[in-house]
Amino acid sequence: MPEPVRAIQADQLPIQVYASPEEMGQAAAQRAAAVTREAVAARGYARIVVATGNSQFAFVAALHDQDIPWQQVTVFHMDEYVGMDADHSASFRRWIRERIEQPFRPGKVEYILGDAPDPQAEADRYEALLRAEPLDLVCMGIGENGHLAFNEPYDADFEDERWARIITLTEESVRQQVGEGHFPDEASTPRTAISLTIPALLSAAHVQVCAPESRKAAAVAATVSEPISNACPATILRRSPHATVFLEPGSAEHLPR
Repeated sequence: MPEPVRAIQADQLPIQVYASPEEMGQAAAQRAAAVTREAVAARGYARIVVATGNSQFAFVAALHDQDIPWQQVTVFHMDEYVGMDADHSASFRRWIRERIEQPFRPGKVEYILGDAPDPQAEADRYEALLRAEPLDLVCMGIGENGHLAFNEPYDADFEDERWARIITLTEESVRQQVGEGHFPDEASTPRTAISLTIPALLSAAHVQVCAPESRKAAAVAATVSEPISNACPATILRRSPHATVFLEPGSAEHLPR
């Protein structure tokens, strides 16, 4: 397993910095594989949540080198745009299908149906699936504005009674989606999505956060140093006793030394 070149602690949150995005992804993939194997050994199956987006590329690439009993794994994802067709190039369902379901063939993949006729009913349905049994692992990133999934600054509710809800994207999140190449412009970017909430994400036995690239450096620094509040939703990670953050030099450039 790659060794971190730096390691710091922010309250309860360990933060590991690796020499490159590739080593970051390898370390995160090895941890995810170990957690998944332990869950399968303990009860015969594992339930994991996988984020989508560019921040997960190195992690998902490294999963190909891991020994994971995929047939005993149920995969969930974190969010989907309201009204989005599953075959749209920006669909998170398509991301999971092409990068997780097709190459790894997990036993089951539970999709958020963004184009369901009743989005609220779909959020309710997905929440029931999530709550049915404990989650073993959540693999996620941090948004450029500090969001987790689509729990946005000043709107994220750390005590939310819901595990899935309809949210409205901030303009910064819209710009991030365009900047990452998912949409040609802001006008064509959806403004609403079904998203897992903070309590859902942090309910898992293990939480790991991959946040590469220098464009995430400000959000990472805020996560570590700002007061814990929904002004930067990712700060709540510092209260989680079972979360770990994986970084590389670009995303760690503003962290204290």
